[in-house]
Amino acid sequence: MNKEEILKRAKEADVKYIRLCFTDIHGLIKNVEIPVRKLEDALNNEVMIDGSSIDGFARLQEADMFLYPDYDTWLILSWENTEYGKVAQLICDIYTPDGEPFEGDPRFVLKRNLEKMRAMGFEKFNIGLEPEFFLFKKKNGNVTLECNDQGGYFDLSPVDGSENTRRDIVLELEKLGFKMEASHHEVAPGQQEINFEFEDALEACDRLQSFKLVVKNVAARHGYHASFMPKPIAGVNGSGMHTNCSLTFKDGENAFYDADGKMQLSDTCRYWIGGLMEHARHYTAITNPIVNSYKRLIPGFEAPSYISWSDINRSTMIRIPASRGKGTRTEVRSVDPSANPYLAMSVILASGLDGIERKVDPVDPVYVNLFEMNRESREEMGIKNLPENLKDALKELKKDKLIKEALGNHVLEKFLAAKYNEWDRYRASISEWEIDTYLKVL
Repeated sequence: MNKEEILKRAKEADVKYIRLCFTDIHGLIKNVEIPVRKLEDALNNEVMIDGSSIDGFARLQEADMFLYPDYDTWLILSWENTEYGKVAQLICDIYTPDGEPFEGDPRFVLKRNLEKMRAMGFEKFNIGLEPEFFLFKKKNGNVTLECNDQGGYFDLSPVDGSENTRRDIVLELEKLGFKMEASHHEVAPGQQEINFEFEDALEACDRLQSFKLVVKNVAARHGYHASFMPKPIAGVNGSGMHTNCSLTFKDGENAFYDADGKMQLSDTCRYWIGGLMEHARHYTAITNPIVNSYKRLIPGFEAPSYISWSDINRSTMIRIPASRGKGTRTEVRSVDPSANPYLAMSVILASGLDGIERKVDPVDPVYVNLFEMNRESREEMGIKNLPENLKDALKELKKDKLIKEALGNHVLEKFLAAKYNEWDRYRASISEWEIDTYLKVL
């Protein structure tokens, strides 16, 4: 795509309104809206934002920021059509007035880590994301915790009351050019999963942000609220975002596949796994960034609690799906959909590359149900726990030089400040559980 092509497409499609989108440090998508007559200005990188008003961005004295649209992210938002014309979207990078990439822009953080990957001889970091979410009913316009159905894993209608909503989401995504793989009801009532095909990491993160917008808008059209909160309901499975990843060389060859290797995995793949496991405790604050994330990472609900890997065992943090050849990949099962995708992919990539660079051999794969073992038995096997709460995860993050470098000083400083504030607010709150357990007996 180039500027002339975008202007031509906008005119032919009768686009009247443009959303210039970017992502803040928390992974929330933001936007500046402009009429189509300002599109050429936007494509010339002339639209400004006040960075001091965006959490984790600039200080007051350096507020001016410029939006640089990525032409290849041009999308006409089919669900946003109005009587006045269509609405389009461009995803933007953030630049300073000096014309330099803003180091606090999560998209820039991922681009910087991808450059390091290419310098090591790899061409692409391929990502396949499996985001899960809940659909909740609304009453009088307010969101409730009442699920829209009582379906379970792979259920069909009428038990699966979400079938039509999911189908509409998939059809809307396909209108936007997404290559959808599968959609189905997940384990918990009201819980859904929709997957799309492997893509370059940057494109996958861009598409995830658009995916969330589509899910929420289509759900609202059906009268539901879609939530990507990791654990909205106690006692049932939480929502993860399993992250399938692989590296390819310049000729397109999968760097993780070796027909003669153990499990048909290359040494590169094993070292990658070693790096992911060695740094896991340190990057968990990024892949599981909110207080609620740690209500999901507990035994008994299929989410991983322990740093381990296997080719078939779904109680491990890293699994190797059965596909081989071009499909050889690692599935990181700890990530949840509250994560900022650009930052999460950055720390996963940096950890795996470090394992490759230093030839970190992982501990042996695990073939027993880790949830049925005690801590002492797991530690004898060299298996460590993931952090059990956000505060512990933040402590671990601060210990790891590699992860701090992957994020950059600006993002690290702003992220830690925001998350310690979140933890302090949580620590000062009083939960319903405390009231129910203590108020009447003490």
